[in-house]
Amino acid sequence: MSQLSHTEVVIGDRPLTPGEVVAVARHGARVRVSAEALARVDRTRSLIERLADDPHPHYGISTGFGALATTFIAPERRRQLQASLIRSHAAGTGAEVEEEVIRALQLLRLQTLATGRTGVRSHVVEVYAGMLNAEITPIVREYGSLGCSGDLAPLAHVALAAMGEGEVRVGGGEVTSARDALAAASLTPLVLEEKEGLALINGTDGMLGMLLLAAHDLEMLLDTADIAAALSIESQLGTDAVFAADLMALRPHPGQRDSASHLRALLAGSDIVASHRDPGACTRVQDAYSLRCSPQVHGAARDTLAHAQTVAARELAAAIDNPVVTPDGRVESNGNFHGAPIAFVLDFLAIAVADVASISERRTDRALDVARNQGLPPFLASEPGVDSGFMIAQYAAAGIVSELKRLAAPASVDSIPSSAMQEDHVSMGWAAARKLRRAVDGLARVLAIEVMVGVRAQQLRAPLRPAPATGAVAGLVRDASGGPGPDRFLSPEIEAVTDLVATGAVARAAASALSSAPLKEDS
Repeated sequence: MSQLSHTEVVIGDRPLTPGEVVAVARHGARVRVSAEALARVDRTRSLIERLADDPHPHYGISTGFGALATTFIAPERRRQLQASLIRSHAAGTGAEVEEEVIRALQLLRLQTLATGRTGVRSHVVEVYAGMLNAEITPIVREYGSLGCSGDLAPLAHVALAAMGEGEVRVGGGEVTSARDALAAASLTPLVLEEKEGLALINGTDGMLGMLLLAAHDLEMLLDTADIAAALSIESQLGTDAVFAADLMALRPHPGQRDSASHLRALLAGSDIVASHRDPGACTRVQDAYSLRCSPQVHGAARDTLAHAQTVAARELAAAIDNPVVTPDGRVESNGNFHGAPIAFVLDFLAIAVADVASISERRTDRALDVARNQGLPPFLASEPGVDSGFMIAQYAAAGIVSELKRLAAPASVDSIPSSAMQEDHVSMGWAAARKLRRAVDGLARVLAIEVMVGVRAQQLRAPLRPAPATGAVAGLVRDASGGPGPDRFLSPEIEAVTDLVATGAVARAAASALSSAPLKEDS
């Protein structure tokens, strides 16, 4: 994690932005809870303390939880109740969840605590902020959340660490005890009071954090998909005429419009494209769908992403707990912890990712097929027969695309009952988020292979010159993977170009070459 010590995100005055979540989760930006938020938290806590003294039971304050909600808990046992809740719910299993996901989860739960709608003490808020700033990342396991009553197990692992129990990593280092890590950061372990254990685990923070990280990455990867398509269209002697603005206006989807505009800009000034614009020099009437329909597919994915970002923005403005303390002082049970809104768009994005990768792989395959690649050698090999060129790189892309199709099967339709049938319908949003993360990684790899193949095909069109934007990408890729020649160990080159794609270097190279021209047209 790169520490951005100069960056500080203020919690409690307004909803966090997606960029702020990424800054804290991925880049180590520090957080500060505003004085107004802490005062609001203290005001709400005074109400909880009054209800704790009420002889009538109040859920989560003086009762058990879930199917045990009717069990009254005596005052002297309530600290044990809260601690037992966290210990029993920290039941995750499997591989460790990635640090950036856990930090996003910590941050988003902190934001909800700072709203004053959960009833925790300000000390709890300050400990959560302190853990983030000290880069204390609790060990969270992959399996355990059903995405209803929130991400219970993942959030419980974070709460357990705040209590000084369980294991953590500090600054991405070796596993250490939570108690030692808190002591080193001068943080006092939490001793939870009434309502606080429940408030720490009743949220959609894990699935929302993964949605925000995926959306951030996909915004860049969809620009990269356009770049990969431009390389393929150019090097396979396709036409840019089909991307004309007036043709796009006949079907006014904003994503399609933006993708077509991007493609036109990327291909502008290409000698390769210009070389076959003369009808007498080109007898093909239409390009294949994978070339001609790139803005339709990429644009649909852009529109899907825009919908997901709208849902994420609404969720960032939410205060999710059960029961929740309303602004007028009521403590009310509710179902806002149900992850369906997030789970649906996580699944929707996985579908879009699979299809963008699918059309990318088809463009790659065309470039390698001597019967369809407009005069290039088989598999772009230096000496076909002796050399295999990119033959097996296409196998890798095809294998990933097949997996992405499996990952596109929705998790959110697969409810399973729990908690003695009290929680009889769940969202599976955490599972939807986990598979989307894998899908985003797969998309980056498929696009990287198309970029490599497109660059090689472009090089084989010399002495015709590419467009400035695709030429800039070719220069970047050539530095990482070399140029045409006999077969060589290909895996390291694929990994190097995948890193260029995943880090946004490919997208930045193309954008820089466009001389700061906007990628999107006004509607």
